[in-house]
Amino acid sequence: MKENKPTEGSFAHYEYILYWLVTIALLILAIPVVVLKTAGFLVRSVGTPMKSVKHFLGFVLVVLLCAAGFTAYKIFYPFHIGEATVSIMVEEHDPFSRVSRALKDGKVIADDYLFSRLAIMTGVDKSLIPGRYDFSGKVSLYQVLRKFKTHDIATLLLTIPEGFTIAQIASRLSEQMEIDSAAFVRLANDTAYTEAEYNAGGLEGYLYPETYRLWYGMKVKDIIHVMVSEFERRTAGVFDTPATGGLTREEILILASIIEAEAYFEDEMPVISSVYHNRLRKGMRLQADPTVVYAMGGVDRPLLYRDLEYESPYNTYRHKGLPPGPINSPRLAAIEAAISPDQTDYLYFVADGTGRHVFSTTLRQHNRAKNKAKTVRNPAGSN
Repeated sequence: MKENKPTEGSFAHYEYILYWLVTIALLILAIPVVVLKTAGFLVRSVGTPMKSVKHFLGFVLVVLLCAAGFTAYKIFYPFHIGEATVSIMVEEHDPFSRVSRALKDGKVIADDYLFSRLAIMTGVDKSLIPGRYDFSGKVSLYQVLRKFKTHDIATLLLTIPEGFTIAQIASRLSEQMEIDSAAFVRLANDTAYTEAEYNAGGLEGYLYPETYRLWYGMKVKDIIHVMVSEFERRTAGVFDTPATGGLTREEILILASIIEAEAYFEDEMPVISSVYHNRLRKGMRLQADPTVVYAMGGVDRPLLYRDLEYESPYNTYRHKGLPPGPINSPRLAAIEAAISPDQTDYLYFVADGTGRHVFSTTLRQHNRAKNKAKTVRNPAGSN
């Protein structure tokens, strides 16, 4: 998704010289023709002495050369507009007159009339692309025009970490791109929209965690489309593999999201998956803490015992089986682990304080592991 953006330096030298040469060449070719035609007309029609004609045409020639040079100077000479970035946002269906006025108000250009005439001559006024255009430092009228001509919009790299929920993704988009987070959450959870566009009852789990190159001014629908397309690209063919336990595609994604929330290291994902597969097979509750966190709206604190009684279909301490939907955006490794878990007898696991887990087959072993983990996390004498 990385874009090859044209930079100002790419035309600051050779194109600058090229345009000067073209301008001068046109003048050299055009002016003698004008001079000769005018001289012949005056001599034939008016009877003006040739010497007077030559003086007059010489004056005209000087005026034309000065005008051409001054125009070329205004077009190609770069002026310093300051080190601070001036951003011009072009919205969809914006008239070029508004953009030209914004450029002048922002002191990016001084002559909006000449800029508008050049834009009309080059067709730039009819081919505006929505987005944010940034200007700073030394900028010529030609460089401004070139930025719009090449659709050199401002972009940014946005990273969506593994395990982010729709709400967390929306918050990051709001912080870095000024996207309306509420609109993003609303559309991603709009089942009528997601069913029609992506054949999914909501997009939790389908917004693939990745680093994206996005551009300012993107529509919410376009951002969602980019992320879901990446999910489909990364998981192409993965769901064709028969899943252990006969899980459906949606169930695989739900389980993968729980595994994603539990595992810090990828190599533990198949083992954690085996615990949940074993519990599902035995009809045990999954008792996954991340499902409670999700049910409670993403609480940012350790869970309390009373939290485990929180009533929600997502609370796997209260309800058997998988929750009704994914609880975050899992990476490919978690999806693969949900499909093909390790073959173990484990039914329990507990974090050991290092990011890894201790796995147990019996409740007695699990309780011992929990007590040992508490000792590691809270050694005697610590606060």
